[in-house]
Amino acid sequence: MATINGSTITARALKNEGVDTLFFILGGPITPITTAAHKLGIRCVDVRHEQAAANMAHAYSRVTGRPGICVTASGPGTANAVPGIVNANADCCPVIHLGGSSAAAQAGMGPFQEVDQLAMMRPITKWADRITMTSRIPELVSTAFRHATTGRPGPAYLDFPGDVIRGEVEESEVTYPVRSRTHARPLGDPNFIKEAAEILIKAERPIVIAGTGTFWSQSGPEFQEFVEKTNIPFFTMPQTRGIVPDDHDLCFLGSRSMAFRDADAILVMGTRFNYMLQMGQSPRFSAGAKVIQVDIEPSEIGHNRAVDVGIVGDAKMVFQQLTEAMGNRRRNASKAWIDKLRIQDAANRDRQEVDMESNVVPIHPLRVCKEVRDFLDRDAILVVDGNVTLHLGRMSIPRFTPGSRLNAGPLGWMGVGVPFGVGAKVARPDKQVVVLTGDGAFGFNAMELDTAARNKINVIFVIINNGGWSGRVISRKAEPGRYLGFSDYHKMADAFGCYSERVEKPADIRPALERAAKAGVPALINVIVETEGLAVDD
Repeated sequence: MATINGSTITARALKNEGVDTLFFILGGPITPITTAAHKLGIRCVDVRHEQAAANMAHAYSRVTGRPGICVTASGPGTANAVPGIVNANADCCPVIHLGGSSAAAQAGMGPFQEVDQLAMMRPITKWADRITMTSRIPELVSTAFRHATTGRPGPAYLDFPGDVIRGEVEESEVTYPVRSRTHARPLGDPNFIKEAAEILIKAERPIVIAGTGTFWSQSGPEFQEFVEKTNIPFFTMPQTRGIVPDDHDLCFLGSRSMAFRDADAILVMGTRFNYMLQMGQSPRFSAGAKVIQVDIEPSEIGHNRAVDVGIVGDAKMVFQQLTEAMGNRRRNASKAWIDKLRIQDAANRDRQEVDMESNVVPIHPLRVCKEVRDFLDRDAILVVDGNVTLHLGRMSIPRFTPGSRLNAGPLGWMGVGVPFGVGAKVARPDKQVVVLTGDGAFGFNAMELDTAARNKINVIFVIINNGGWSGRVISRKAEPGRYLGFSDYHKMADAFGCYSERVEKPADIRPALERAAKAGVPALINVIVETEGLAVDD
């Protein structure tokens, strides 16, 4: 009978799970896996650092709603991916990491690159295990997908010893799982749905705060129907922007602080009361506000902030249930509340627009944001990275479609911009992808420009170059570690075969973006901006 080796089995198992892309660096013992995957038509994007491979898989997942896959060599290769997996874990993102490891038969004997990779990965993943039998590879690959994608999503790690990859078994001994996980969506408890509906109906100043659980549940249509039928203003967390368009009549991003502080009823859907919401505490939120928290993970209910109603369920289903339970009883309600938010939103936007239209030289960073905003297609994907750049981009550039905005997420992991942009463009080659990054953040993964160029991944990178770290600077040279200099990053891009420009005048930004879009290769625009007075109050 015919035999089959572990690398071929792995490639077939990935194909069986619907995988079409891997992010990796060549190395032992995983090279045969990527070779076999390539033969099956799976795209293999080779990167310059394993952290970037994990970041690209993360972005791929954030854009598509499906797991992203990274593959690493043993020892240092797998260890290098740790930062990317840590970030995916904090962001509840289903990255599946296949890590090659030294031969299981030589465990403890000091083989090449022996590291206890399971011990390293278990604290930073939702699930981690090691394959010990070649014939069980498809079973454990399927299990990794099941853990990563069901319930609250998160990364999964699977350890591949070299002797398991090289092992051969009879094909008849290998089974590829089918129907191995459910796509059922848990409904919220009907009694709690009723309680929540009554609170929202009676509220004078209600709001909805929607987190990434709404993205993973693909609940955009249900979310939009809910707010339109109940007339409740909504706010999305950074990674959820665009699940309902930011220009919707009930979206008031410019009055976020007022809305959070003054709301008397808050529906928190699929997000955590972590630091991004100041743990749900006063003064960010009123201590007397009624709180309804919905999450697919039961342990999140009531975490950091006591709730009046806690509902365990899938966002898509709970939105449907609440819409039905509330009926037409809030139609045209809260006019005074909505008018108040609209006035504040408009006032803040008008103040911001002054800087966005500024013609000063050096360029104000918000002028760069304005030019990027006006340049983007409505369905473009925007990646924002950095400190000041991150906050200014969040404030000033709206998004309109699900999965169209990526940033560091709740861990605040600086440096994800370049690999996130590459991963997003691989996932959606038909979409315009723009990375807006600070110069400090750009440096972490700048070598991935080479990855973009070699793999013909045509992302546009825009650097807001203020010559150093942070915007809270009086004299960079007087503070150790602050000053980076206004480096010619565009020359680095040029060396890799990318299109590049340095821009120093506001009027030159848009023409540079237009030329970059027409270049037919990855492009980098290095925009020199002012350095003083750019502190951001978040």
